[in-house]
Order: sequence, then structure tokens, then C-alpha cells
Amino acid sequence: MYELIIYLYQLGVMIYSLFNKKVRKMWRGERAAFSVLRQKVDKDAKYVWFHAASLGEFEQGRPLMEQMRREHPEYKILLTFFSPSGYEVRKNYEGADIICYLPLDTRLHAIRFLRTIRPVMAFFIKYEFWFNYLHILKHRGIPTYSVSSIFRPGQIFFRWYGHQYGRVLKCFTHFFVQNEVSSQLLASIGINNSTVVGDTRYDRVMQIHDGAKQLDMVEAFAADHKVFVAGSSWPPDEEIFIRYFNEHPEWKLIIAPHVVDDAHLRQISSLLGRPALRYSEATVAEAAKAQVLIIDCYGLLSSIYRYGDVAYVGGGFGVGIHNVLEAAVWGMPVIFGPNNKRFMEAQGLIAAKGGFEIDDDASFAQVMDTFRTSLERLDEAGKQAHDFVKKHVGATGKILAAVAQ
Repeated sequence: MYELIIYLYQLGVMIYSLFNKKVRKMWRGERAAFSVLRQKVDKDAKYVWFHAASLGEFEQGRPLMEQMRREHPEYKILLTFFSPSGYEVRKNYEGADIICYLPLDTRLHAIRFLRTIRPVMAFFIKYEFWFNYLHILKHRGIPTYSVSSIFRPGQIFFRWYGHQYGRVLKCFTHFFVQNEVSSQLLASIGINNSTVVGDTRYDRVMQIHDGAKQLDMVEAFAADHKVFVAGSSWPPDEEIFIRYFNEHPEWKLIIAPHVVDDAHLRQISSLLGRPALRYSEATVAEAAKAQVLIIDCYGLLSSIYRYGDVAYVGGGFGVGIHNVLEAAVWGMPVIFGPNNKRFMEAQGLIAAKGGFEIDDDASFAQVMDTFRTSLERLDEAGKQAHDFVKKHVGATGKILAAVAQ
């Protein structure tokens, strides 16, 4: 049945690729994967295989890959992606020796892939449970690890009708999970090979913090002013915080929207009650005099947060919030919308009094009025946010120490 579903999925992807550019890239990338492997695999090398579905999972796995490379130079690293949003952004990542799409999870693909690579161990990041790949890895006795994984009662593995598919979890050598609930859920279906180590994303944001770029234009913009940084924002987020700051021009505003296209940027400008500069079009001198800076490019947000006093992370009025840790690591309070319940890091920030949930204009104004009128409360919330991140650093070292035993 699983194999039939995979082939039907493959047929659907092939048809949909005719009409969708992103799907077409994925379809072509999967088909080209074996050609890439034939050209690049060193038959005398020992490969450690890391698989990440997309960009977020890659960021979770990145500290592991980089520490593995430093501590075990005898291994080469293969990195595979499922989604174009991961592969297209990181296809030139220098921390891996080979980067390609993962061929679709048919039995023949899995056999061919593993015969070609012959990995000495494999790491699957967070939510990756490919039936054929995992069963063949187990059959061949290759140590296979699930890292930064998190489980919830509603997942298919823990439903009465999902026990058969749940057997795929028995293919893992060990689970390095984010929390105790995940470990208990695994134990409830007879899987006891798990260790609670936390989330490698904390290690990654600390790496980003330590290696952040100095941005002369943003530094000139911020100068001695109070600065509010809105990261990965969507229109529902922007309508709330822009309305507030139109009434409080004493604060400068940096907006780094999740979608950077001209229509969205024009929409943001139309909401603003004061002039704004686009980052790509501004000079340092112009930025120093500006009140609002719109970031119309990608790759800068994690470094931009360092110049802020309060952060807002978007997505909480849609499918879910984006990365709150990138802001919190800089020691500032982080505000976000209501769709955050599935995100442990957001819930942890709230509990630590470094994160603040809002659900409308009034609740946003209440939080911001507190910070705007009390520097002491602003500083304390920022300290709590930073301390929360620092407290959870270290999962990478725990995983690699256990794997090396």
C-alpha cells in the first residue's frame, strides 16, 4: 500500500510540475540525483548522510554537520533535501561534500541510493520517516539517528490505526528528542531507545550570534534610537505593528517581510504614515536620517536583530510563527501572534517572560506601551530572552558524544 501511494504521489508531482515552477525544480532535482551521485561519490571515502526536508531542518542539522567535520575529518558528508526551498538556498553549502535531492522513497530507489553511498551512519532531522530508506538502513546494520525530533499525541504513530506504519520508528538506532513528552510517547509504543537532549536550533542561533555580520547601513540607521525590528512579517502582522508605530514616531522601525516582492513592499509603504527607505536602494547617509527601513532582500535578518530593542516575529496569524530564537539570542523581548502553541521555543520564551503573545491591536499596544515607558522592564525582558536561549544550548555536543561511544 505504501509503495502504491508513493507511485501515485510521483505521478501527481510529475503532472503538477508542468504548472508549478517550485514543484518542477523538485521533480527535476530528484530525477537528477543519481547522476549527481555517480559523478561525485568517492568510492574509497566513508560518508555520513544527513537528510533535511527543507531549510529549517537544515539549520537544525547544520551544527551537527559542522562539528562532525571538525572532530571527524576522516568522514565525508552527504546532505540531501526533499524540498526546493532547502536545496535551492543551500546547494552550494561548503560544509558538505555532496548535496542533492533525495530520490523518492521507492524500494528500488532506496536500494540503489544506499548501494551508491554506502554510508557509515545516517542522521534524519526532526520529521523524516521514510519507510523504505529506513528499513534498508536497518537491514544493512547502518546506525541511523533521528535528531531534534519531537512527537505529539495526535501523530499517526500513536493512533490506533497507525500502529502498522509506526513500525518504521523501530528502524532507528536512537532518537535524540527535544522533550520528555516525546520520549514518553515513544515508550508508550515500545520504543525505549531515546534520549532527551533538546533542540540543536539553540546551538545554531548561538553560532549565528557569534558570527553575525556588521551592517553599516543598519548601524547608521539605528544610531542612538530605540528600534523595533519586525522579522518574517506577513500582512496581518504588519497591519498591527505599523498602525501602532504610526502613532509613535520616536521609535525607528525595521521591517524584514517574509515575502519580498514589489507588490508586498508597496503594500507595506501604503500602510506607513512616514517615509520609508528600501535597503537595496539606500546609502548609509540616507539610512542615518530615515525613520523606517524596509529590508527588500534575503539573508540579513539574523544579523539585523542585533540592532533592535524589541523584536516581532511574523507568521503567528497564519500557518505558524517563524524563528523566534534568532531574535531572542540578542537579548531583546520577542512579540508574536497567537499561532505559536506547537512551537516549544515560543512557549518556553513566554514562560521565561522573554516572549509575548498578542492577538490584536490592543494587546500589541499594551505590550509595547510597557516597554516604551519602562526601560527597566524592557531590559529585564531582554535578559530573560537571552538567558532562555543560553540555558538550552548544548544538544549538538550531547548527540555527537553519544554517537561516538
